[in-house]
Amino acid sequence: MSEAKIGEADRAYFNGAIRKIETESSVLVSSSKYLNHSGLRPLIAQEMLRRNGPDLPNTAYIPEVAQILHDLEDMPRIIELFEMEKARLPLFKRWLERRSLSNFTLAETKDCAPGTLGAAIYNFMANSGYQLDLFFQEIQVVNDFTFYLRQTALSHDIEHMVSGFGPNHGGEVALLSANMHAKSVYFHPELSNFFSRIAFYLKAKTVMKDGLFYPDAMVVNLEAEYLGAQQGRNWKYPLMLVDWREYADVQIDDIRSELGITPVIDNRWDLTNRLCNEDDPHYGEPLMEAAE
Repeated sequence: MSEAKIGEADRAYFNGAIRKIETESSVLVSSSKYLNHSGLRPLIAQEMLRRNGPDLPNTAYIPEVAQILHDLEDMPRIIELFEMEKARLPLFKRWLERRSLSNFTLAETKDCAPGTLGAAIYNFMANSGYQLDLFFQEIQVVNDFTFYLRQTALSHDIEHMVSGFGPNHGGEVALLSANMHAKSVYFHPELSNFFSRIAFYLKAKTVMKDGLFYPDAMVVNLEAEYLGAQQGRNWKYPLMLVDWREYADVQIDDIRSELGITPVIDNRWDLTNRLCNEDDPHYGEPLMEAAE
């Protein structure tokens, strides 16, 4: 039995302002549309509190939660915000109107010079076992909103390449943090919140599980959050607005210099998946000690 006891004085301090509100409803109802969603409640509870077991990987049910969050959006307001920000931000307007998708192919990147973004994209597609097109694959681009959905899904791994934040536990947290901060200082707060809605969920569940089960991963998480925030606030503008096709033949070092992507992180996080992903074949093995 734990000696940590929450007493009546504690409850009185934190809960003293609670008011009981009566309702005629025969089902759960609150002022939160998210709490009211019967499918979202168990998913959020499960994904915040479970381990990253080998039977249910860390990425499980991201599509389901993302779909629910999108279904609950006030879409007329989101479209209003798109139009408002297009009038205020010329780069955002240009990005939406050009509709330049980063749907690169092996054929068009195979001859890109070493060190260029195109070469990195080719190496990723040819050798990583992953694909650039990881989400909203069936969406047809017919307007600003559907372009936003397709392009931001296509550019996620490109952002890994140029930011230096690898596709690993530390790098994913850092890239989430960088994007949140960059968008928060660039866009209207409501639109920034919308753009980061699913990222907020991913970050929250990762923090909770690391905090409950994976102490070594939590140390990495905190470092990644801090360094990601630093980098994102240095970006010239959010990386979602970059037309990556314009940079395919540009050296990655030059892209970083132009867009304010600094500092670029080394390989310290390359093996950090083993700290929290129990489906990783090296789960639980310690990392090498950092040099003094």
